[in-house]
Amino acid sequence: MKQLTIVVKPFRAEAVLRVIADLGVTACAVREAKGYGRQKGYLDRYRGSEYSAAYLPKIEITVWVTDAQAEELGEKLPKIARTGRIGDGKVFILPLAWPEPLEF
Repeated sequence: MKQLTIVVKPFRAEAVLRVIADLGVTACAVREAKGYGRQKGYLDRYRGSEYSAAYLPKIEITVWVTDAQAEELGEKLPKIARTGRIGDGKVFILPLAWPEPLEF
């Protein structure tokens, strides 16, 4: 078993979730996150005045899959989520400590 943590731009999250669902994964955790990196934030307008937003919005998707599914997702996700610009996000693949998930 593996845990994948995928951090993407908000407008790419639906495409990533579609790929995960097509693989037969039925559950995952989706969270809103803020990111800071090489893109250094952006200028935004609120009520006519500009302000700097240091942290950019991201979506964090965590999914637990078998080793075979993790390999397939590791190949497909960068192609789906990549936009070619700074701040595309990351895919982290971590091994799990137990051989099978616990059922509640």
